[in-house]
Amino acid sequence: MRISVIGCGYLGAVHASAMAELGHDVVGIDVDERKIAALAAGRPAFYEPGLPEILASATASGRLRFSTDIAAAADAEVHFVAVGTPQSAETGAADVSFVDAAFFALLPHLADGALVVGKSTVPVGTAARLAERLAAEAPHARLAWNPEFLREGFAVKDTLSPDRLVYGIGAGDGHAASVLDHVYRAAIEAGTPRIVTDYATAELVKVAANAFLATKISFINAMSEIADATGADVTALADAIGHDARIGRRFLNAGVGFGGGCLPKDIRGFIARAEELGLHDTLAFLGAVDETNLRQRRRVVDLAVQDLGGTAAGRKVAVLGVTFKPDSDDVRDSPALDIAVSLQELGAEVVVTDPEGLENALARRPDLRAASTTREALFGADLVILATEWNEYRALDPAAAGRLVGERRIIDGRNVLDPAAWRSAGWHYRGIGRP
Repeated sequence: MRISVIGCGYLGAVHASAMAELGHDVVGIDVDERKIAALAAGRPAFYEPGLPEILASATASGRLRFSTDIAAAADAEVHFVAVGTPQSAETGAADVSFVDAAFFALLPHLADGALVVGKSTVPVGTAARLAERLAAEAPHARLAWNPEFLREGFAVKDTLSPDRLVYGIGAGDGHAASVLDHVYRAAIEAGTPRIVTDYATAELVKVAANAFLATKISFINAMSEIADATGADVTALADAIGHDARIGRRFLNAGVGFGGGCLPKDIRGFIARAEELGLHDTLAFLGAVDETNLRQRRRVVDLAVQDLGGTAAGRKVAVLGVTFKPDSDDVRDSPALDIAVSLQELGAEVVVTDPEGLENALARRPDLRAASTTREALFGADLVILATEWNEYRALDPAAAGRLVGERRIIDGRNVLDPAAWRSAGWHYRGIGRP
């Protein structure tokens, strides 16, 4: 099919490349000229495994092109709106101004029978509002809402082989569903579950899923505090309750907490939308989820100060990882970066390192000292904090690392190291909620 993707940031660049990889004829559109030039040259502006390969393949084949001119979308049959919805600094609500701007700019270029498909994460009620505007100004076109469920580090796979497809469509609009079936034919033929529902439910699916995942992470982190106070082992606890099929083991890993551009933003936006609907008490628990998550970062800083004898001033701390998760260069709302900055503010000589995220971290915090290699970061350190669970940090040899540091102290902020191996190598090992 002929497809346009409006907005070529993280979501849009991946979606456009994946749609072209599936054989569609795609144009990606964005107002940022530098971003468009880089994508046209096969260079995404962020790190995502597998994306450079399908981007290069799609542009070379001619199935994918990029433009800054919204008129380039005029020939498309399907238009995916994939712009950002950043968090408002004042209210915490999702800012949908970019969605509105993209939608209104697209209206004059919609051909008869065109389908506009929202991919952006928006407050419930947005699609219905846009559908009314579409009916008034472009009744020859239709609207659907098709939320994305991308995991950074797995975004290409999640787009090509999604774990579910959700279509939010207008009442009785079977045509919209059939068009989306054609777009996602490969996934549907592979057995991907397909849920066809109304606009409001489709909008809620993404924020409800992220709210649930955030709650699960904060729950196990709260249990890690109880474990620390009582001598219990939160990892064994998670294993035990995870065998209950109603609970499950995934996302029950205690650590420094969640971050990134989705979970924190989405739960705050969800709270704000509930307040707008007069339902403040309904999602009040998500405020506690958010606070538990932020407290976890402060807790790691407190543990670091404790392990350094009561003061961080003048002590060298190596922080391994600055991104919010591995296989990404994203430092938005990163617990790892927050911990590094907090320790530096306490007077520690902090050295950060990361396989992919240093440039973004230093753009935000140019005052941080960075090391390009793990070896350089470890050299002479009084304390090591594993803050992001990149494979190279998980695979560290405790004996070899011990020969580099000044003092053998490590805080395993992700509970991914073998405590016995590190202790037998002479390290003072501390996990999160592990005795």
